[in-house]
Amino acid sequence: MKRAVALTAVLSLAVLAAPPASAAPAPRLAPPASSPGPDLGRRTLPANDGWAAEGPGTTGGAAAPAANVHTVSTRTGLAAALAAPSPKIIYIRGTVGTDRTCADYTTGGYTLDAYLAAYDPAVWGRDTEPAGPLEDARAASAARQTANIKLKVGSDTTIVGLGKDATIRGVNLHVDKADNVIIRNITFEDTADCFPQWDPTDGVEGNWNSLYDNISVTGSTHVWADHNTFTDGDNPDSGQPLYFGRPYQVHDGQLDITGGSNHVTASWNRFAGHDKTMLIGSTNNPAADSGKLKVTVHHNHFDNALQRLPRVRFGQVHVYNNYYEVPDASAFVYALGVGVQSQIFAENNFFRLGRAVDPATLIYNWGGTSLTTRGNVLRVGGKVTPIDLVAAHNAVNDPDLGADAGWTPTLHTGVDPAESVRLSVSQHAGAGHAR
Repeated sequence: MKRAVALTAVLSLAVLAAPPASAAPAPRLAPPASSPGPDLGRRTLPANDGWAAEGPGTTGGAAAPAANVHTVSTRTGLAAALAAPSPKIIYIRGTVGTDRTCADYTTGGYTLDAYLAAYDPAVWGRDTEPAGPLEDARAASAARQTANIKLKVGSDTTIVGLGKDATIRGVNLHVDKADNVIIRNITFEDTADCFPQWDPTDGVEGNWNSLYDNISVTGSTHVWADHNTFTDGDNPDSGQPLYFGRPYQVHDGQLDITGGSNHVTASWNRFAGHDKTMLIGSTNNPAADSGKLKVTVHHNHFDNALQRLPRVRFGQVHVYNNYYEVPDASAFVYALGVGVQSQIFAENNFFRLGRAVDPATLIYNWGGTSLTTRGNVLRVGGKVTPIDLVAAHNAVNDPDLGADAGWTPTLHTGVDPAESVRLSVSQHAGAGHAR
């Protein structure tokens, strides 16, 4: 481990050595309007707005005839609308959620107490994953929950919230092997797994693993997730108990993009109070993901989110003009995860850190080799200064990361000065602010 350099030295290096940011002449205090249309359901992704604008762009269900326009306020209504012909527009009114409880899914004699007793490391050991009747019962119970809460989203679909209070609670939207999907203006809340699986072989101490994201994008192309809010509501990760000395993790990602997905833009969303937030690429196997996972992440508010902001494998991922708010060092893990063959280009982001948060933890090396960072700024204790994120990481970590991701993004709208990001994103990101 290298001896840490003073933070002031890293900040000075950022001023002297960082390349000039591709900033617009003046800050944009609100997102640009999308293409013309009578309402949000007919809006399309603006030209050049990130990787989802590649080729034909992303129009979702904007061309839907009147017969393919649905307004839903229940889980049953949402499932029926998703199964209807495309192109389609689905409006979310009020709160859409499941009316079932964990007890409704439980089968085979599963109880958490029995599961804990059977697979306690003191009894089961730490060398093999759980197996036997109670694990079978857990898996069967989980399958019943999956059948109810995982809803598939097909091609040429727009799902958009009406007003400022549209919410999807306890449901996993799965954009699977689809093309041309838009999801906007919705609060996604608490997609909790009733039956997390214990894996004593996951890491040194073992881990509890859950199944469901709020939005899962797998094997899909041209997806735009915009002006959504992601939250665990009244069931935060921080409130979960410890079992076997590890957090009982009932949530997975908030917006995960995996399985060879490509050409995705995530813009003006708010990710709040969550652990594993955004995963881009789920394995180190290049067979499915090499040359794909091209994603743009811009003008999002990562509000006290703990890790994967995002974590990237393989993809060319443009991360710009995001607002990172990290008040507490006790639970924070990292912001940018540099995974195998990843090519992150992070520019003009605003990092607001509590005094105890070490800037060297903003990057974590998951087996990558390099990334480009430029024009980023750091606020600690009311003072805003430039920061060279790679230099801060390399000052206290081995091996060094290179400072060139090997590409320069061109598919984007104006990149705002980093100093303007905190105001614009905090005022305009999240559900209720789409135009």
